[in-house]
Parts: sequence; structure tokens; C-alpha cells
Amino acid sequence: MDHTPLFSPFKISCHAGVRHFERPIVMGILNITDDSFYDGGKHTTPDAILSHARYLLAEGADIIDIGAVSSRPGAQLLPPDEETARLVPVVEMLRKELPDSTILSVDTCFSRPALAAYQSGADMVNDISGGQFDPQMIPTVDSHHIPYVLMHTRGVPDTMQSPSNTTYGDIVADLAQYFRDRLALFSHPDECDIFLDPGFGFAKTLEQNHQLLHRLPELMARLSPYPFLVGVSNKSMITRRLEGRLRPSSSPVMPDSEYGTLVLNTIALQAGAAILRVHTPRPTRVAIELYNSDQ
Repeated sequence: MDHTPLFSPFKISCHAGVRHFERPIVMGILNITDDSFYDGGKHTTPDAILSHARYLLAEGADIIDIGAVSSRPGAQLLPPDEETARLVPVVEMLRKELPDSTILSVDTCFSRPALAAYQSGADMVNDISGGQFDPQMIPTVDSHHIPYVLMHTRGVPDTMQSPSNTTYGDIVADLAQYFRDRLALFSHPDECDIFLDPGFGFAKTLEQNHQLLHRLPELMARLSPYPFLVGVSNKSMITRRLEGRLRPSSSPVMPDSEYGTLVLNTIALQAGAAILRVHTPRPTRVAIELYNSDQ
């Protein structure tokens, strides 16, 4: 197998200064909602939120991605004012309690909570809608030069898995065109650190998710030099693929979905992904260190 790395160094312009990265990094997921598909309800009090944030950093996360709304299929989005009220106090607390070097991201698709969180100390915005749900999102991050994750999806969480939203010609060509169209909405794309997320599990069938993962180098080549974020952690593209193939574990150290996450993240590393978004940072941190140990 050709082990030539496709990864390219990148930067994130944070409140504390510009951070340069010579290797892929880990984004740790901090869900503060009670209905997330994986860990909903576990981190809803200030003490639990802060404890989990510290755990993520200790286990190797470079970024903490704070989500106040579940984006799982069928979920309902919160009104922007309510989401802002949930996000801002958490951002303020983490900015105060965590090391200054900690990169804080907010997972939101609305410009109002995005800007309020940024003004409260968040460093970047992770938008599952790619600016589709709020026409002010891209102008907001563009004008303030906020680092931005632009994801691919179709429809809203309640409808994204419908047949009309999961029908593609060539999935790589269709996603490449989507990203070009969204990037064209930026007036200063070079002044905003933009990361592209293919949106695994969003408006894609099980087979389309796996096809897209294995064709990531092709998609990334079409959209160079933009760095890619990959988020496959514990998603149904892992659990559904494993259904009926394994006996139940007699002594689970981690759920099978976590082992699957590590395998798929290794594939993403080989494709050249810049950021890997995960619930459990350490396995992916180990994979990054080993993958880059001979570079």
C-alpha cells in the first residue's frame, strides 16, 4: 500500500493567536443536549460539562466541539434564541476554566448563536447545514473571519434520509459541485479558515457513506487546497454494517462502534483528513501518532 501522506499542514486563527498544525488533529465532541444519539443527557450540568471537557483534552483532543442541539436523523432544531441561551454560558465557562490554548468550536447552523458564542470566546463554528438553514451564516463568519466547518447535507434532520435527498448522480461529483457553490458565497474565502465536511450520515444511504469514505482522496483532490474534517464517530454506517456479523462481546472494553470508528478514521487519515471528530479521542490520537511516526 502506498503510504505517501496526502495530508497538508493547515492553520486555525483563534482568539489566542494563529495555531499551525503539521499533523492531523482531533476534535472531541461535547454534547450538552439531552437527546444526542450517542451520549445525550450525560453532560447537562456545569460540573459534568467541565469534567467532560477536561477529559477530552486529557485524552488527546485538540478542539472541543460544543453542541447544544442534536442533529441526528429525525431531530428537531431549536429556535436560535434558545440555542444561544444554552451555548453562551458554556462557552464562557470553558473559556474561563480551560487552558488559553484550548480551541473551542460551536456546533450550530444559525448565525445568531454562532456570533454570540464567538464573541464569548469560541474560536470556530461547525455548521452541519453549510449555511443552508440560515442565509446569514456565511456572511456572518465571512465578515468576522471566523474559522468555519462547511458540511454537506440535504434537507433538514427530519427529512434528510428521504429518497429525494439520498439520490445522486455521481456522489463525488455532486458533493464537489455543492462545495464549490457554497464556497462561492464567501467574499473573503482566503481570510476565513474553511474546512469541508462530507457529512457522513447526512442525506446518504449506508452504501453511499462507505463509497464516499473510500473515494475521499478523489473528492479532496477536486477541492484542494481546502482541508477536510471527517466525522464518522459511532455513526450508523458502522453499527448497521456490523449487524449480525459479530457475536455479542462478553467483556466490552468499548462498544463495537468505537472500534469501527478507529478503523474508519484510519482510512480517513490515509486520505489526508485534517480533523477527525470523535466522542473518544484517545484511540484516534494513537492512530494519528502511529500513522505519522515515520514521517
